[in-house]
Formats: sequence, C-alpha cells, structure tokens
Amino acid sequence: MNVDDFLAVARGDRQADLVLRGARVANVFTLEYEEADIAIYGGRIAGVGKGFSGRVEEDLSGLVLAPGFLDGHCHIESTMLTPAGFAELAAVRGTSAIAADPHEIANTCGMAGVEFMWRESLGCPVDIHYTAPSCVPASSFETPLEPLDAGAVAEMFERGWCDSLGEVMNYPGVIGGDPALWAKLYASGKRSRSGHAPGLSGKDLCAYLLSGCDSDHESFSMEEGLEKLRRGMWLMIREGATEHNLEELAPIVKENEARSSRCMMVSDDLTARYLRDVGHMDEKIRRAVRLGISPLVALRMVTLSTAEYFGWRDLGAVAPGRFADLVAVDSLEHCSVRKVWKRGRLVAENGRLAGPAVSRVAPPVLAAGALSVPEESSFHLPVPAGAKMRVVGLRRGQVVTEHLVMEPTVRNGMAAADPERDLAYLAVLEKNRGSGRLAVGFVRGLGLKEGAICSSVAHDAHNFVAAGMDILSLRRAFALLIEQGGGIAAVRGDTVLASLALPVGGLMNPSPADAVISGFEEVERAAATLGTDVNHPFMATSFLSLSVIPELKLTDQGYVDLGRGGAQSLFVEA
Repeated sequence: MNVDDFLAVARGDRQADLVLRGARVANVFTLEYEEADIAIYGGRIAGVGKGFSGRVEEDLSGLVLAPGFLDGHCHIESTMLTPAGFAELAAVRGTSAIAADPHEIANTCGMAGVEFMWRESLGCPVDIHYTAPSCVPASSFETPLEPLDAGAVAEMFERGWCDSLGEVMNYPGVIGGDPALWAKLYASGKRSRSGHAPGLSGKDLCAYLLSGCDSDHESFSMEEGLEKLRRGMWLMIREGATEHNLEELAPIVKENEARSSRCMMVSDDLTARYLRDVGHMDEKIRRAVRLGISPLVALRMVTLSTAEYFGWRDLGAVAPGRFADLVAVDSLEHCSVRKVWKRGRLVAENGRLAGPAVSRVAPPVLAAGALSVPEESSFHLPVPAGAKMRVVGLRRGQVVTEHLVMEPTVRNGMAAADPERDLAYLAVLEKNRGSGRLAVGFVRGLGLKEGAICSSVAHDAHNFVAAGMDILSLRRAFALLIEQGGGIAAVRGDTVLASLALPVGGLMNPSPADAVISGFEEVERAAATLGTDVNHPFMATSFLSLSVIPELKLTDQGYVDLGRGGAQSLFVEA
C-alpha cells in the first residue's frame, strides 16, 4: 500500500475504497458508541469521523459496527473440522482472528501436523494465529507420536508457523524447574506465553508466574480468578461446548468493569454443531450481557483485551491504521451478525459466506503401525481380597474429574461394569506409536446402560478411548477405530450403531461442516440409545485421559493423578 495515498485518504484529500456510514460505532477504548463513518483503504481503516467519501459507500443505519471478534484460546481439532471448515463457520459469526493451539494434531502427527494446520489456514477468511505446542506430551504419563522439545518449538517459530507459546499445561514441571520444559519457555523469547494453571494458588501460583505464562483459561471459581488477576495474570474466561465458566466468573467483571482490561472470553473447545447453531464469540457477548456485564465491556473482552495480550496491534478496535476487520450487528445485546468484512472485503452476510469455499490441503498420514484388537482377557481385572478400586468421576460440564474410591462390582472374581451404579469400563489403547498398550479402569457419571462409546479424540495424546458396559462392545469399538484410523462411534455388542470417521490425524474430517455435523449427530443419537444423558458425551469422554487436569485420569499408561504424585494403582487395598 502506498503510504502517501493512505495519508491522503485519512486527510480527506482522496477517496477511500469503501466508506461505511450511518452505524453506531462501538469504541472499545472509551466504552462508548460514536456516530461516525469509517473510511477504508487498502484493507485498513484510514479514518473514523465525518466527511469521508469513497468509491463505494454503504449505509449501515440501525446497526452497530464493531471490530471483528477475537478468540484468544481454542483448539480447532475439537470441532472435528479442518482449519478451512472451522473458518467457514467462524467467519459468519463475526470472528476475524483466533489463537489456536494445535497441540492435538501435534500429538498424533508431530511437526507434520502443525505444518498441515498452518498451510490450510493461509487462505481462510479468519486469521489463524497458531501457538507453538509446549506440552507434547502433556506429561510423562501420556504417549504422543513423538516428543516435541525446545528445538522443535524454536523451529515452529523460525518457520513462521507459530507466533506465541501454547498453553503450558505441565504446571508441576514449571514449578519444579524441569529443565526441558524451561528450555521451551526460553525458546519462546519475548513472545506471549499462554498459561494453564487449574486450581493453582498461593506460593505455587507465584512460582508458576515466574515462567512468564501470564494467562489462564482454567479458573472455575470467582476466588481463583480474582487471585490470578491480582497476581498479574490475564484471565481467559472459558465458555465452550461442555466447559462453562462464564456464569461463575462473570461477577469478577460485573462488580468492577475496569477488570475487563485484563479479561478476555475464550472458547477452548467447541463442537462444530455448537459453532454453527449456537455461535462463537457472538454467543459469548450475548451470554455475558445476560449475566449483567455491560455490552461494550463484553465486546472489549472479545476484541481489544485479546489483541493487547497477544500484541496484535492491527486488530481489536475500530481505529485508524488497524485492519478493516469489522462486523455489523443489530445490537450488542442480541449480537445478531449481519455483515462481516475482512481487510475491508465483505466475507459474510446474514449467516452465509460471501465468497467461495476455502480450499483444503492434503493432510499428513498417521504414523501408527497396524494394531490388533485387545484380547478379551485384557479386560479381566482380578480383585484382591477386600480391595476397593479407583474410579474416574465425571463432572458434567467440567474438564476436571473426581478421584473416587469405590467398592468394586465383582463377577467371577473380576471387577466389572455395573449399570445400576453408573459404573462403566474405561479403556485406553495406545495407537500413536503402534504399541497397542492397553490400560483399563472405570468411570462413573456417563449414564451408560449398555454397549460402548469410543473415540480417537482423547486429550492430549489422542490414543483410542472407549467406555462401555461389556467387553464384547469394547472390543468391537476398538476394532472399528483401528479399521477407520480414528473416529467416534456407538456400539452395542458386535453391532456398530453409528460412526463418524476422523481420518485427519484421527481428529478431523475434511468434509464440509454440515456433513460432519450430520454424522456427529447420528453418533450422538446412537449413544443416547445406550443410556447416556450427558450433553456431548464424546467431548466429555475425550477429557478423561488428560493427565494434567485434576484429578484422576486414565491414559494408555494407566491411572494418573498428578496432584497425588502421578501413577495410581487400580485397586486400593483395605
């Protein structure tokens, strides 16, 4: 862009490419509405005010014009869509940029997976800023395709794939001064470092903050969120498809809206259906307003706050020099998106993309070797005399779980699932390196009465996970995942009720969003026939292997509770 021409447009001496007139402009600097026109030239805002003329002029009377919405923390893979599919859904919701952590595909496909995500993002109508995965594996109790060390992190920056450090989940390693982990922190230089510190407080929180990881999306109580703000963290208020923290944390901002300058709303994990039918950052604005946060403050938390945290100086506000990434809504209270511009070009209108579908990129090939279906005897768990057993307690709507110790249901001397006690088998099969290692435990809270559900989405290593009421169903579930190279399915006995293949890293499907959503819904309906009444049961199940989230989890290496020292036995002797 010619600077002289840009200056001339700003001075009013030259016509802009586009002038947007008549809207109330949402000012996120001063938290007020302005009656102003927006002059756009070369994809950037040249002027805000009156008296501009343009080659094209558009009247937006009756609408509110806001900066494009920003999501400061999400995982594209959770939608089961590739970056192109995700961007197509997010753009029509007014999203202009996201910070996406690709550590899911980094676990299953290594560096090739990160490069794939970056390449497919290049032509998307949403700017996708990738954060370099910092915890592959998330802990020593998980098994990815390959560990990504500090050298790999540095290479991701050097290649331009990533521009900040992804959530540093191994908080015990940070606090304890783990050299390998701290090498990754040093490799990030002066870039933003996203944190991940569930339940940390007091001296441990202070120690964690010495790492420079100064944001957190895991707070689930007002007290926790306030302490983190007071210690200098940026609070990422998560509102995802299954993890809902906004209602609990909204009073932090409501009672003192100045805190919004250090708060942002993020999604973390969304399903494609949620993104299409409920919304993205537009829905977070609506929910925040319903919870008593002022509309302009809610807007700030999905625009300027996020931009300032990541140093995105071209984004986050309607102001001279910034990119013309803009969204017109009926009002911030209802936040119904009417039009979306990206670099001054209309990309979406009334819920539809204004341009062609985004092109897809050939995905990496899964490196896992051929697996065998676990033998029936692998699920036989002899109960020591008088012993109790550990059980993963599912907490609905949360990624945290409970560490339960229960009396086992015993059949023929073996611990067994029991639908009357809402007690299901939980099994994880290692697939990233092709070892076929199997770990078996139990989970309470899924509500299954029969059959099994299974998935290749199992945070963070994403080995195969299945939960079920009988061994036949579990073995058929694993057989299907092996056949498809990944997916989700509901199984009853030897019959597959429904399945959706996820051939891209065992995590995503390259089909258009509507087709993926239709397949996903079919599998969820099939899961419901097995008794579960959990909203998004596959997403809930996917977190049962995430070792760095409290409390008890099951990975391919067995039970893990990092808060209690790591590996845990299945049985607890009386």
